[in-house]
Amino acid sequence: MNYLDFFNRYIMTGVQIFIGFVFYTKFLKKKVKPICYLLFAILGTVIIQTIKVGNIVEFVLYVLLLSASGFFLYKIHNISVVLYAVITVEIMQFMFGIFNSILSILYPLTVTTNLKSIGIIFMLLGYLSLPTAIICYYIADRFFSYDETINSQYTLMFLTPTLMIFLTGEYISSSIYGNTIITDNNGKIIGANHYQMLIIQFLGIASLFCIMFSYKKLLENFCLNTKLSLLEQEEYSLNQYVIEAKSRYEKTKSFRHDIKNHITVLKKLIQEEKIEQAVNYMGGMEEITEELSFPCSTNNPIADILIENKLGIAKDIGIDISCSLTLPYPCSIRDIDFAVILSNALDNAVNACKNMEHDSEKYIRIAGKIQGDFILLEIENSFQKKGLPRKGTGLLNIKTIAEKYHGAVNIKVQDNVFILSVLLIIPQHSESISQQIS
Repeated sequence: MNYLDFFNRYIMTGVQIFIGFVFYTKFLKKKVKPICYLLFAILGTVIIQTIKVGNIVEFVLYVLLLSASGFFLYKIHNISVVLYAVITVEIMQFMFGIFNSILSILYPLTVTTNLKSIGIIFMLLGYLSLPTAIICYYIADRFFSYDETINSQYTLMFLTPTLMIFLTGEYISSSIYGNTIITDNNGKIIGANHYQMLIIQFLGIASLFCIMFSYKKLLENFCLNTKLSLLEQEEYSLNQYVIEAKSRYEKTKSFRHDIKNHITVLKKLIQEEKIEQAVNYMGGMEEITEELSFPCSTNNPIADILIENKLGIAKDIGIDISCSLTLPYPCSIRDIDFAVILSNALDNAVNACKNMEHDSEKYIRIAGKIQGDFILLEIENSFQKKGLPRKGTGLLNIKTIAEKYHGAVNIKVQDNVFILSVLLIIPQHSESISQQIS
C-alpha cells in the first residue's frame, strides 16, 4: 500500500467520520469532550476498513455506530438516534456522489500524458465534497435538530422515506457501475451515464432537504398544538374558577343574610341559660363556615379552588389525600400557570390511583415550599404499572410551564410510588413575565 492509498483510505475516511460525528452530536443537542470525537473517528475507520464490504453495508455500519453512541452514550432511548444517524451519513454520501459524478464527466475531457498528476488533482477536487457537506450539515442543524417531545411514530414516518431515498440511489449506482468498470481509450466509462447519476444525486439531496423542511413544519404544528392545549386548559381552569367563585359567593351571601338571625338565636339561648343547645347550635354554624373555607389553604385562591375540586373527586373514590402547600400571593408567576401544573399533575395522580386494585393503598400527597426565588412543587401518589402516566400532553404542558419560568421537571418512580417535582424560578420583574408570555 502506497502513501497516497493509505491517506485516501484511512486519513480521509477518519476525517469524514470525525466531521459526521461532530454534527451528529449537534443534531442531538449534546456536548462531548473533543477526545471522544477523535476516538470515535479512529474506531469507525478501523471497523469500516477492516471489514471489506460494499457501500451499502458500510453505510449500515456507520449508521449503527452513530446510533449506538446516541443510545448508550447519550441515553436517548428513541428511534430519533437512528433517523439522525441516517441523515448524517446520507448527506456525506450524497456530496461525495455528486462530486464523483462531476469528476467522471470532466475526466475524459482532460488530455494529458501525466496521468499521475491529473489523478492527484482530481482526488483533491473530490475532497471539496467535505466543505460542501459541512455547509449542508449547518443547514440541517438549523432546521432539523432533535426535539424529545416529538412522538416516535412521527420520527419513524420520516425515517422510512429517508432510508428509501438512499437505498434507491445506491441500487441505481451499483446497477450502472457494478463491481467492474470498463473504460475506453479516452478514460470514459463504457455503459455509464454520469449525467443521469449526477441528476439522481441532486434529486436525492433535494428530497432529503424536502423531508427536513416537512419535519420543521411538523415541529411548528406540534408546538402550536401544545400552546392550543395550554390555552384550552387555561380556559377550562378559569371557567371552573368562575363557577366555584359564584357558588361560594351565593353561600357567603346567604350566610351573611342569616348571621343576624343566628346571633339573635344564640343570644336568646344564652340568656335562658340553655348552654347545651347553644353549643349544638354553634356546632351547626361551624359546619356552615367549613363549607365556605378550603380544605387546603395554599394562600392562592385559584389554587385553593382547583385543589379542593380535584381532592374532592379523589375522596369520593377512596383516595387518601394530604396537602401541605404554600404559594406566594400575589406573585409574578401567573395564577393560571399554577393551575395548569396542579390540574395536570392531580389528574394524572387520580387516574393512577383509580387504576389500582381495590384493596391497594391509594394516596396523593401535595407538598411545596418557597426558598428565596425558587418554588418547588411535589406531587406524590401511589400507582401500579398499568396506572403509570405516559409522557403525553399533560406532562408536556407541565414541562412547558416549567421551561417558561426557567425551571425544570423531574419524575421519580420507586416501587409503587410516583413522584413529580416541578421547580419554578420566580421572575423578579413583571415585564420579564410579559415577555415570556408574548
